[in-house]
Amino acid sequence: MARVLGLGGVFFKAADPQRLAAWYRDCLGMPVDEYGAAFQPGDMPAGGYSAWSPFAEDTTYFQPSGRAFMFNLVVDDLDGCLAQVMQAGATLVGDVADEEYGRFGWFLDPEGNKVELWEPRKSGA
Repeated sequence: MARVLGLGGVFFKAADPQRLAAWYRDCLGMPVDEYGAAFQPGDMPAGGYSAWSPFAEDTTYFQPSGRAFMFNLVVDDLDGCLAQVMQAGATLVGDVADEEYGRFGWFLDPEGNKVELWEPRKSGA
């Protein structure tokens, strides 16, 4: 049987794609070019991975965004990234969560998309 090998990308509509891409480049250091941002498998920290996960239609996990999706971005410094996006005008959502597989924080970007930031646990931590 043919099978899926991984997550190939996240594609979504934006009111001002160039402005939003520049915001992510400037606030979170994403390697944005004219096509978006590309991440190679070697860029992922040990213990990091990509997830594909359908949620129930009535989930509240994506709130306060009214969108039917949420982004999850792997970061190297959760506290630093949250401070950077807040300084750039993002709205922080909820408190930082500390889980066995890493730390999580959330914000709404300039277009109202909820973004989950994930700092995976360091190996041996």
